[in-house]
Amino acid sequence: MRHLKKIAALVLLLLVAGGGYLAWQHVTNTSDEVQEQPARRGGGGPVVETAPVVLSDFETLVEAVGSTRARQAVEITPTSSGRITEITFHAGKAVKAGDVLLRLDDDIQRADLVEAQARLGEATRALERGRSLMKSSATSRAAVEKLVADLATATATRDRAARRMRDRVVSAPFDGVVGFSNVEIGARIQEGEVVTTLDDLSVIEVEFSLPEQLFGQISPGKRIVADASAFPGRVFDGAIERIDSRIDPVSRAFKARAIIANPDNTLPSGMFMHLAVVLDVRQTLNLPEEAIVVEGSQPFVFAVIAGEGGLSAQKRNITIGQRSFGVVEVLDGVSEGEDVIIRGVQKARDGQPVRRAGPAAGPRGGKPAAPGEGNAAG
Repeated sequence: MRHLKKIAALVLLLLVAGGGYLAWQHVTNTSDEVQEQPARRGGGGPVVETAPVVLSDFETLVEAVGSTRARQAVEITPTSSGRITEITFHAGKAVKAGDVLLRLDDDIQRADLVEAQARLGEATRALERGRSLMKSSATSRAAVEKLVADLATATATRDRAARRMRDRVVSAPFDGVVGFSNVEIGARIQEGEVVTTLDDLSVIEVEFSLPEQLFGQISPGKRIVADASAFPGRVFDGAIERIDSRIDPVSRAFKARAIIANPDNTLPSGMFMHLAVVLDVRQTLNLPEEAIVVEGSQPFVFAVIAGEGGLSAQKRNITIGQRSFGVVEVLDGVSEGEDVIIRGVQKARDGQPVRRAGPAAGPRGGKPAAPGEGNAAG
């Protein structure tokens, strides 16, 4: 009896084990079918993002750095000493040429001018009487000539007094923006003492240096694009205005000056800027820099090919040209319109299936969004 129970228990155990094995086989086969179905539909492999190879304008750039300077800049100083009676400017305020910035006390100068004008009037009338008398031979020519000299002296005295009167007013010599000042009403200032600064910021100049091998490629009118860390994401367009006629024998570089329109006075004087000179623009094939993989000295990309089994990655050795900001010129290896992998490159394998994530995004066509995002033109 005990022997029969052992046999029954053994049979039951075998039945349970067999059922478990059959169930595992069913689950495994189903899972394999599920995995095979996406592959047959082109959905197998890693998820990648792609971008097309495009034919567009490609800019050859050379990078440089420089500092901004105002088109015109002066230190405002009085031409005479005196006590300040009025200040009409504020730091950062835009002024026009001829606007009064400050006034000095002018009581003495005003009195001198009134006196000089009176003496001029007297000398004028004396000359008129002398000429009348000379017509009737009542006075000599020498006496009249002395009256002419007296009139000239009185005129010069009046002009000097008028000039001293004008010197009591300090005006803006040109349109611009005034800077800070440390003077106050009632303070006494000396002739030549700096009151404030005046900068014409309607146009900004940027001076920078370039290596001598580029001297033959740089000319006035060449376009430049510039940016500053104070204005992230903003690009300032300008053009080269002047090129120095000398090359520094130590640095083997020459200086150039570019101008940038600044109608809203956004850029101040003295700001550090990064800029790129556009040497030329040409039509060429290009693709995003992140698509390129280098193996040894050979660069390559993975092109995405559509076949009967779906999408697959195909390794393509390429020949690259120059680089712009995030974009690379391609001389050989791919054709216009082909899609290349830009994200997920590390997971791609030659001939293996891939899945595309979202719509394809094209490169920026070789036109920089802002200098400093990529390498200088090679």
